[in-house]
Amino acid sequence: MQDYGFLSIVPPILTIFVALYSRNVILALIVGILSGSLIITGFNPVFALFDAVENQVLAEFTSGTQSQVLITMMVIGGFVKLLEVSGGAKAFALRMLKIVSTSTRAQMLAWLSGLGIFFTDSGNALIIGPLYRSVFDEFKLCREKLAYILDTTSSPISILIPFIGWGAYIMSLIEKTYAEVGLNENAFSVLINVIPYQFYAFLALVTVPIVIMTGKDYGPMKRIQADYLEIVKYRSIGREKIAVEDDPNKTPMSMFLYPLGVMLLLVTILISWHATHDGITGPHIRSTLIISYLTASLTCMELMRRHQGRGYVEMLGDFIKGAESLVYVSIVLVLAWSLSSVTSDIHTADYLASLIGDSVAPAYFPMLVFVMGALISLSTGSSYGTFAILMAIAVPVGFQLDASMYLTIAAVLSGGLFGDHCSPISDTTVLASVGADCPHLNHVTTQGAYAGLTGAVTVLAYGMAGIYETPFVLLIAIVVLFFSMTTAMRLFGSEAVPSSAN
Repeated sequence: MQDYGFLSIVPPILTIFVALYSRNVILALIVGILSGSLIITGFNPVFALFDAVENQVLAEFTSGTQSQVLITMMVIGGFVKLLEVSGGAKAFALRMLKIVSTSTRAQMLAWLSGLGIFFTDSGNALIIGPLYRSVFDEFKLCREKLAYILDTTSSPISILIPFIGWGAYIMSLIEKTYAEVGLNENAFSVLINVIPYQFYAFLALVTVPIVIMTGKDYGPMKRIQADYLEIVKYRSIGREKIAVEDDPNKTPMSMFLYPLGVMLLLVTILISWHATHDGITGPHIRSTLIISYLTASLTCMELMRRHQGRGYVEMLGDFIKGAESLVYVSIVLVLAWSLSSVTSDIHTADYLASLIGDSVAPAYFPMLVFVMGALISLSTGSSYGTFAILMAIAVPVGFQLDASMYLTIAAVLSGGLFGDHCSPISDTTVLASVGADCPHLNHVTTQGAYAGLTGAVTVLAYGMAGIYETPFVLLIAIVVLFFSMTTAMRLFGSEAVPSSAN
C-alpha cells in the first residue's frame, strides 16, 4: 500500500476550504477530486484528468448501486411535483385552517401542517406559508415567527423519514463509505439505528412547541414582534376567525390523502415482505421506493384526470419536471461518491487517524464532527453538500478511532442540518422567508437566536452520548432544552401577543 503521507489529506482540506470560500459545493467537490487524481498520478495533469473522469466520476456514475439511487431520487421528485401541481398538498394545509381560534392554536397548527408536508423540505414553506399569512396577521403575530416555524418543519422533519429523498440520499452515502472501510451492515439498518441519535432534528422540532407554549419571545424575535405590534396598534384588524368556505370546485383532500396513503401502504407491505423473507438489502429499499412512488404518482394522475380533466401527457410532463428538479442533487451525489473514492485511494482516513492518535478520545469524536459539520453547512448553505463532504471523511476516521459509527453518522447529519437551518444562503432558509413574505435578514436573525440555543444543547447531547451511547440521551436533551428555553424566555423574553389581541 502506497503511503501518501500529508498529501492524503490535501483533497479533503481543499474541498472544505473551497466550499467555505466560494460557497459552491460542486466547485469544491471538483477541486477535491482533481487534486486527489493529481496525487495518485504523480502530478501528471493529463493522466490526472483521465483518472478523475474515468476511474472516479464515470466509475461511480455507472455503478449499479449509484445508478439505482439516481433513478430513485428522480421518481421521488416527480411524485412531489404532482402533489404540488394537483393542489392536493395545498388542500391538506387549507383544511387545517378551519380549526384556528387562538394565536397559540394558529402557531401549533402551522407547526403540525409543516410536519404533515414531510415529503418535501423545499416545497414545505411555499405550500403552507401563503395559507397562514392572513391567520398570523389576524392574531397579530409577526411574519418572522411564521418563517421560523416553516423553516424548522422543513429539513428537520424530512431528514427523519427514511423512505423519502433525504433517506435515499443518506443511505447512498452510508453504503459507499461503509464499503470503503469494509463494513457490511445494511445501509437501511444503519439509517434506522442512526435516527434516535439525530439530536438536532428532534430538538429543533421540539423547540417550536416549547416557544409557542411559553407565549413569549426573546432576542431579535422579541424586538421585531414588538415593532410589529406598534405598527398594527392603530390599524383596524378584524378579530373574527377567518372563514374557509366550502367550495365544491376546490381540490378535494383525497388528492393528497389517496396518493400518500398508497405510497405509505406499499412501502410498509414491501418492506415487511422483504424483512420476513430474504432480508432488507439496498436494492430492496430502492425498488420498494421506486414501485411505491410510481404507483402513488399514477394514483395522483388518475385523480387529477377525474377531478381536473387533465391529460396523462400533460401530467407526465409535470412528473418529468419534478425529476429534473433533482439534477443538481444528482450531480452533487456523483461528485460526492467520486471524492469518497479518491480519499479511499490515497488512504486519507488512515493518515488522519494516525495524526489524531490518542489525542482525541473516541467518545468526543461525534461532538467534534457535529461542530465541523455545522461550520461547513453554515458557510455553504448546503446540508446535502456537507453530508457528501463530511461523510467521506468522518466515517473512515471514526472507524479507525473506534468511535461509534451510529453517533458519527448522526453527528454528520445533525451538523449539516444545523448549519443549513441557520445559513442565510440556504435554499430552505430563503424559501421560508418567501413563504412567510418577510424580510430575509429578519428571518435569519430571529431564527438564529432560537436555533443557536438548540444547537448548544445538541453539542451537550453528543458529549453525553459519546460517554453513554443510549437513545435515552435524547430524552435528557429535551428536558435540558425545555429548561434552557423557558429560562431564557423568563429572563430575557416578553409576552409575544397581549391576551387582549386574541
